[in-house]
Amino acid sequence: MRLKKLVIILAATLGSSLLAGQVMAHEYDIADLHITHPWSRALPPVAKTGAAYLTIVNRGEQADRLLEVTTPVAGHAELHEHIHQDGLMKMQQIETMALPAGSSVSFKPGSYHIMLFDLKQPLVAGEQFPLTLHFEQAGELEVDISVQQDAPLDAQAGAAEHQHH
Repeated sequence: MRLKKLVIILAATLGSSLLAGQVMAHEYDIADLHITHPWSRALPPVAKTGAAYLTIVNRGEQADRLLEVTTPVAGHAELHEHIHQDGLMKMQQIETMALPAGSSVSFKPGSYHIMLFDLKQPLVAGEQFPLTLHFEQAGELEVDISVQQDAPLDAQAGAAEHQHH
């Protein structure tokens, strides 16, 4: 009986640790910019395109711009947005992303996102890949994109909210 109780306690502790590791956001800073939880959804091995998401907070008093993104896992990457046009939801490339002073921009499903074209490797849950953000003022910052089976809860809520508009 005592062994069974110990096994249950150990399993609960291990489960909590694993869950905490999955929900903990990883964060990056460069100049006055703060980047939180870069992630991507796991895809089937045959997928040729994917998307990456993150949030950028400009804590400074000067505006900045995200000029481009690059990654070795794709032939090329582009900044994109979803727009409503003629009653349809469409996706289109944007040249740069303005980051006004004291603001934040969220790249999430159904909104702004980073498109990954000509994937060179599958996006597998539990793995990571590098993505370099090129800013006009702050310079370059490499972040690790965590590949997840499902969207984080905050991203799921945002996508569901977006679908109702």
